Amino acid sequence: MFLLQAAAQSAGEVKFDQLIERLLDMSVSAGKHILAAIVIYVVGRFIVKLLNRMVRGMLERRNIDVGVQSFLRSLVNILLTVLLVISVVSALGINTTSFAALLASAGVAVGMALSGNLQNFAGGLIILLFKPYKVGDWIEAQGVQGTVKEIQIFHTLLTMGDNKVVYIPNGSMSTAVVINYTRNETRRLEWTIGIDYGEDVNKARNAILEVLAADKRVLNEPAPFVAVGALADSSVNLTVRVWVNTGDYWGVYHETFQSIYDTFNQRGINFPFPQQTIHLVKE
Repeated sequence: MFLLQAAAQSAGEVKFDQLIERLLDMSVSAGKHILAAIVIYVVGRFIVKLLNRMVRGMLERRNIDVGVQSFLRSLVNILLTVLLVISVVSALGINTTSFAALLASAGVAVGMALSGNLQNFAGGLIILLFKPYKVGDWIEAQGVQGTVKEIQIFHTLLTMGDNKVVYIPNGSMSTAVVINYTRNETRRLEWTIGIDYGEDVNKARNAILEVLAADKRVLNEPAPFVAVGALADSSVNLTVRVWVNTGDYWGVYHETFQSIYDTFNQRGINFPFPQQTIHLVKE
């Protein structure tokens, strides 16, 4: 009986020693995986930052549009971060195949939930590829006008004339009509100037041409155009067209009105005002 108890005690001690040894082996193995994962994470973060700086420098050297730069930098950073996470998970000994399948399933679910945003993402790529507008352009789209402040992954940001910021989905921007007012270097200005019936049209025309010739911002080619545009109810309307650099558009537009008004007053050219002739019939 004593011999049996001693044998059982000896067997228990052997199993305990084996358990301790197995735990130690597992700890050492887990420690190696954790240490490798930490090293990969630290080195990976350094490499990700280095690659991000390289991408930023490359984009800046090529003078790529600011909106395209921010879009591409954020996209590259996301992709590099995902690769780093997968590498760290693999170093921990987790099966990356099942992890990738889990990510794919989650991606499908998120994609179905965010189908509208995926459309906006695709619209952003189309905008960056075909460049109907860029950061700094003044455009009109979706019933609003403003300066393009930023082209984000899902939205285009417009700053309106009163400094309000409008977020427009890229999906609609890529399919809707967009008017770009600053795409070309020059633009045509047009005014309608009315004079009284009975005024000398040539005198008014020459006065307007002198005003335009005195403004150095008005381009000589194409030459300014002044002609009778319509015989209205109370006025003879002169159509005035000139070409200016895009940056001078609004300055020339408003200041020319003031100059024509002052010149007409100095030369006695009368502006019209609505009037109606009434005939009284006596019975």
